[in-house]
Amino acid sequence: MQTIVTFKKIDTSSALKSYVQKKLDKFDKMLDSPAEAHVVLSVEKIRHIAEITLTCDRLKINARENSENMYSSIDALMDKVKIQIKRNKEKIRRHMSGNKQSIKDEPMQPGFPQNSSDNLTTDQINIETIDYKPMDIEDAVIELDSGKQSFFVFNNARTQQVNVLYKHNNGKLGLIQPKG
Repeated sequence: MQTIVTFKKIDTSSALKSYVQKKLDKFDKMLDSPAEAHVVLSVEKIRHIAEITLTCDRLKINARENSENMYSSIDALMDKVKIQIKRNKEKIRRHMSGNKQSIKDEPMQPGFPQNSSDNLTTDQINIETIDYKPMDIEDAVIELDSGKQSFFVFNNARTQQVNVLYKHNNGKLGLIQPKG
């Protein structure tokens, strides 16, 4: 890996240069093609700042980290770069496997077929029938709290429409009701 280390408001140090080079050499194994890294080490009052711009084919990583010690700033910076490289490699791996979901930032939903062109059979769908009765929202909240499921389907007594009451991950409740 071609590495350029620049010092701002700090004396040039061969120890820091070799430390950065040693840390960056570990990334050669992770990257598929030759890379170029430009590292800027600077000091502002008591903050020791380490910045990097790493370029490799279509991958360009920018990161910045600061602390009270230059070596710890470099370590934290390299941890950030490592995470970004892994994230990019995982995205490329998912994309190359034919899973076009990698274009989006959200993971695939488990339990659903990968291709929408697959014909769904009753073996793939778990069908449950429910017996819902007209009730107020307050009664539905009580039913939801007493059960083990994270949602409750009921017929709203005021609107005479089917509603779904569900629990958010943060503990709050949500209500889904049809428009009109």
